[in-house]
This record gives sequence, structure tokens and C-alpha cells, in this order.
Amino acid sequence: MTFPTVPTGSAVLLHALPRGARACIERLAEPRDEAGREVLLRLIEIGFLPGETVHIVAKGRAGGEPIAVRLGGQSTFALRAGEAALVQVRALGGESA
Repeated sequence: MTFPTVPTGSAVLLHALPRGARACIERLAEPRDEAGREVLLRLIEIGFLPGETVHIVAKGRAGGEPIAVRLGGQSTFALRAGEAALVQVRALGGESA
């Protein structure tokens, strides 16, 4: 099975990656309000930090939510698009099923 690809080295927001894509977290967005700060803090607490690798395992059909993201090759988290939009990543080669 083949998946859409993002050019290696491209900087994108995590929610924009297609299923099967791998990337390295570059930075976290500046939250716009208190709710955004709380979401960002939660992401940091579970390990969404610059330098960590992520793999998009699955995406929901309707609207692409939730997004199943494997963090560092160990833990898998389900994120909403708004949560994933707080994480800027750089696409890596080697997409896989």
C-alpha cells in the first residue's frame, strides 16, 4: 500500500502529515489562549518535544480526526487536529505502512 508523501526535509504542522509519514519535531507553537497553553503543557508532559520522532499511524476518515501518532517509536497517542496543529515537524524519509 502506498501513502501520500511529504518531501523529506519539509517543515509542516503535525496534523498535515499523511498516514504513514515520519517526522522529527522542530518546535511547538505559541499558544493563543489559556486553553491552548493547557493543551501545549499536556503535549510537553507526554513527550512531544523538539528532537523527538513521530510516525502517523492512522487518521480518522471524517475530517481526519483523531490522528494516531507514535512518539519516539514507543507510545501511541490519539490527537485532535487542533492539538496536532501546535506541533511543527520536519518530514523524514522512510514512510511505511
